[in-house]
Amino acid sequence: MTTNNGNKFAHENFDPLDLRAQEKALADNSERNKLTLQTEQEDFKWLMGNKRGRRIVWRLLERTGVYRSSFTGNSETFFREGMRNVGLALLDQVHTITPDQFAVMLKEQKESKDDR
Repeated sequence: MTTNNGNKFAHENFDPLDLRAQEKALADNSERNKLTLQTEQEDFKWLMGNKRGRRIVWRLLERTGVYRSSFTGNSETFFREGMRNVGLALLDQVHTITPDQFAVMLKEQKESKDDR
């Protein structure tokens, strides 16, 4: 249970002098975060390891405007920049987690456009 100030150690049984308990709590939290990150990365590898998944990612990159200017000259620019920021985060995941799949995705999109 946390207090209103957001202190993660603030609860009835908290002993400010028990440094081992604090270190254990931090280590437990760190391990949970590590497992969550690992799961997210494995999920993304699975998505990018499939042609359908790469098509989904490509559509999201196109829809978020990663490859075009977001400037409109009015307040719509802010909205477009927000969308583009989401797309850039997705593109960063592609390059960080599955860099080899980026070239595959580009090739597939080129072939898809050539077939039309």
